[in-house]
Amino acid sequence: MIKAGIVGGTGYTGVELLRLLAKHPDVKLEAITSRSDAGTKVSEMFPSLRGRVDIEFVQPAPEILAGCDVVFFATPNGIAMKEAKMLLEAGVRVIDLAADFRIRDVSAWEKWYGMKHASPELLEEAIYGLPEVNREAISKARLVANPGCYPTAVQLGFLPLIEEGLVDVDHLIADAKSGVSGAGKKAETGFLFSEASDNFKAYGVSGHRHLPEIRQGLSLAAKKEVGLTFVPHLTPLIRGIHATLYARLAADADLQGIFEERYRDEPFVDVMPMGSHPETRSVRGANLCRLAVHRPQGSDTVVVLSVIDNLVKGAAGQAVQNMNIMFGFQEQTGIDIVPILP
Repeated sequence: MIKAGIVGGTGYTGVELLRLLAKHPDVKLEAITSRSDAGTKVSEMFPSLRGRVDIEFVQPAPEILAGCDVVFFATPNGIAMKEAKMLLEAGVRVIDLAADFRIRDVSAWEKWYGMKHASPELLEEAIYGLPEVNREAISKARLVANPGCYPTAVQLGFLPLIEEGLVDVDHLIADAKSGVSGAGKKAETGFLFSEASDNFKAYGVSGHRHLPEIRQGLSLAAKKEVGLTFVPHLTPLIRGIHATLYARLAADADLQGIFEERYRDEPFVDVMPMGSHPETRSVRGANLCRLAVHRPQGSDTVVVLSVIDNLVKGAAGQAVQNMNIMFGFQEQTGIDIVPILP
């Protein structure tokens, strides 16, 4: 049994972590922090956790968090980079669900996130927590950078094609859609019900913060810099990401067979039968990525459809998956969940 702490337990990823960890047989929830809600019972804020989580939110005191075996940062960008070093020095393993340690290039990170990095020396040590790529390194890691939601869906869809050298990596296109929970729990006009409902729009076309993260991962797979056009969209969904990925084939191959072989032993990637069209509702609430590969009209364009729940495989579920790997638990423990339908 390990002791886990969560910094920033009141946001969407924080409560999702609580939902998953509350029934994890190898985890005891030791501390859940919130500066503004310290002293409030978790179950008062989140009635769904009544009878599951019976502790109160506490101030993020270093001595409390230092008593944990693992601490999750479910905080805005810029928090973990200031506090992770102290925890690592105390022997605590850290999983950051924000973007503080995802991008290795300090100057690129500072450009896209608009602030100076407080712990650039940790970027080299941090392991990018995409288990389907870095499982062995994650198992030995002290610090894991949990991937973003769009980057998870996009990378899992493109990786088999890039790893096999089957596509022109100079002209990749990712057309991705997200539910409004991907923006976090904050009051902004664009995410009000009357604004987001019955509406559909692109955003960040000139550049999105997840772009350098996706490029970094795909470039490592390609062993060269890739060219990627990434366009995100906001949909009137609460949960879900649907990424439609396009690439130009450079060689003929059994695409279905390549995808099935690449993910044959991956417990949280489902390669669907030829001709399938995965839906976001088919992964709702589950730590699962469903993929389908198409070659429309037998042309030289390959289309990959990739769906995840942005709060689970795109955030909290993947963080628990990483924790399981780090502590030698069975990888599916606590997150082998059947999706919710309807």
